[in-house]
Amino acid sequence: MAAKDRLFGTDGIRGVANVDLTPELAFAVGRAGATVLARSSDRHRPIIVGRDTRLSGPMLEAAIIGGITSVGRDALTVGVLPTPAVAAITVRTGAAAGVMISASHNPIADNGIKFFGPDGFKLSDATEDEIEALVERHDLPRPSGTAVGASKNAMNLGKHYYEELYAGAENLSGLTVVVDGAFGAAYAYAPYALRKLGAEVHEINCEDDGSRINVECGATDLRALQQRVSELNAGGGKAIGVAFDGDADRALFVDETGAVCNGDHIMLILGGELHDRGELTGETVVGTVMSNLGLEKALAARGITLVRATVGDRYVLEKMREGGYVFGGEQSGHIINLRNNTTGDGPKTAIELFSVMVRRGKTLHDLASELAVYPQILINVRTGRKEVLDRPEIRRAIQEVEANLTGSGRLLIRPSGTEPLIRVMVEGDDRTRVEAYARDLAGRIEEAAATLMEPAAEY
Repeated sequence: MAAKDRLFGTDGIRGVANVDLTPELAFAVGRAGATVLARSSDRHRPIIVGRDTRLSGPMLEAAIIGGITSVGRDALTVGVLPTPAVAAITVRTGAAAGVMISASHNPIADNGIKFFGPDGFKLSDATEDEIEALVERHDLPRPSGTAVGASKNAMNLGKHYYEELYAGAENLSGLTVVVDGAFGAAYAYAPYALRKLGAEVHEINCEDDGSRINVECGATDLRALQQRVSELNAGGGKAIGVAFDGDADRALFVDETGAVCNGDHIMLILGGELHDRGELTGETVVGTVMSNLGLEKALAARGITLVRATVGDRYVLEKMREGGYVFGGEQSGHIINLRNNTTGDGPKTAIELFSVMVRRGKTLHDLASELAVYPQILINVRTGRKEVLDRPEIRRAIQEVEANLTGSGRLLIRPSGTEPLIRVMVEGDDRTRVEAYARDLAGRIEEAAATLMEPAAEY
């Protein structure tokens, strides 16, 4: 890959498959990862390897398995399945570690590698740095004969994830749910689980087709889901919809009216449910700096504190573990409930949300309407030159907007951790003013970035 500060980004290693994230790199990462993560376990405790539907998945899977087995560790491949399933299977089978090959919501050409420790949690920066330090080493073990690691295809390990999905779920008979699988990892798991729980399920984009993963579908584009929900409800129905991203670690929803319910809505509903059951540790929900002011106020009205973390589910999780909290998430639909799993879990989030609807006897629209959303405008400026934010004229413009928003809103400008973007978010009580600020700042940043020579940025 092109030079960058760290090989590991916000969520593992990502890049254009076979260009940046090559089979050679995946092989080296497999060797290094297996050496670090499995060194303290019995040699034959396997490393679980899963992937999403991307066309490059099998290629990278073979390379990673080659790397794992080349240092004398065993690998167990589970094929296409959601990221949270890899975490669950790793823990429930007592595996040495887990690897997921996915670029989540990124475009088709991209792919990625993320590791889970034996406890099912994503790795700390320190452990990632330790792996990275070994990637270019040539003195790692090279066993031969019967000391070479073995690779096997898993048989029915998906049952461990289904057990997690069904635990504590209500009978969903009477609910009509449209599932948008984004042609990704949830394409089979989510519809099957919801049907087993009694829901009437309508599938869209639920095929194993890595050539269309995330393309105008799923959690990155809800239009097809909204249209299908509207069609089903044209005669007075009450269908709802759920959309997953490529690896199904997040979910977004469409209510009976066709309105979108994002992670903030879900955190209010599920966080409130945990609070009412006395299961919300510290009476606290962990969100991010992007969480809407409306969420903070709605939670406070119920006696719940919102703690904000840096954007990225790994940072939400870090804040949760630091404070001993059990529940948190992001607007994007990454919802983490440590009572269930160790990572964002789209299918489990959907089942929990639908179970709350059944228990309370309310529609999704009714539950979501408890959140009064403040106008929030997000504009993405495409550039890999993060240093543009240090330009004096940009810093002055940012300071002016911050001063004008004091007491009535918030400004957040941050480089993306997974794409060559700078995200400009402005939030406040006046939509017209918020839009004007956001567009002005985004325009200034774009103009300033255009004067700089773009590097070959990697994410």
